[in-house]
Amino acid sequence: MGTPAFALATLEGLIDAGLDLVGVYTQPDRPKGRGKKTAPPPVKELAEQHGIKVFQPDKLRRPEVVDELRALAPDLIVVVAYGQILPKSVLEIPRFGCINVHASLLPRHRGAAPINKAIMDGDTETGITTMLMDEGLDTGDMLVKKAIPIGPDETAGELHDRLALLGRETIEETLTQLRAGTLQPQKQDDALSTYAPMLKKGDGLIDWTQDARMLHNQVRGLDPWPGAYTYFNGEVLRIARTQVVAGCGEPGRVMAADQSGIRVACGEDFLSIGELQLPGKKRLSAADFLRGRADLKPGTQLG
Repeated sequence: MGTPAFALATLEGLIDAGLDLVGVYTQPDRPKGRGKKTAPPPVKELAEQHGIKVFQPDKLRRPEVVDELRALAPDLIVVVAYGQILPKSVLEIPRFGCINVHASLLPRHRGAAPINKAIMDGDTETGITTMLMDEGLDTGDMLVKKAIPIGPDETAGELHDRLALLGRETIEETLTQLRAGTLQPQKQDDALSTYAPMLKKGDGLIDWTQDARMLHNQVRGLDPWPGAYTYFNGEVLRIARTQVVAGCGEPGRVMAADQSGIRVACGEDFLSIGELQLPGKKRLSAADFLRGRADLKPGTQLG
């Protein structure tokens, strides 16, 4: 059970392992892009390429959907970013349970956006946890954990791709231990849990009164979606590829603008912006942006 590109590496691993995949469950086809043409989820496309039967119920908890799943008689269900909550009636079907591949070191960052939240919180390490699912939100017993460092300038998109590959490694090790009978489930310490809610476009709005380090983490944690943004002459201005530079000034004030970046004063230090994008336009380097917008100059107030 999975839907987005993040789940592809895990599905490929299960296919390459020669397992008998009796079915793949994914979200229904939905409109995508500017043309809003209906498109299949990435997981559906991969499953169909390998001749695996695909199921796309709009609601997994419908009795007829549960009956159909039960008829497949799965020994195990592997879940990666499926996008629907598994009800108790589904959790009880496979004899080895339902194993979730979660993109954080649980119990930290339970929820829908653990990759983004880890970066936004300034974490220097994250990873993958496989978990025996229960009815709670990412509260099940932990099975296997694998950790990786987060680069100081790494974006959510870059970390997403590395964690997807790590997810494949982690489920492979989990299944190896399952076959050998050596899995040792561990309870999560709820007192150490944090929550990573689903992202909204409004999460990207920059508050220049915050310190530059926090804003740098916000920018890279929301790249590529929903993207960090501010306002410039009444227009939405998306920003990316930032750096923290020492300095002080009025929050939101452009202190310098040249080929090396656009430095904006924050509550503490400056945020140097390396890439910018206006609505309907391409993302540009600071140097290219300034060639076309001479009005973005020192003294300009953003926000």
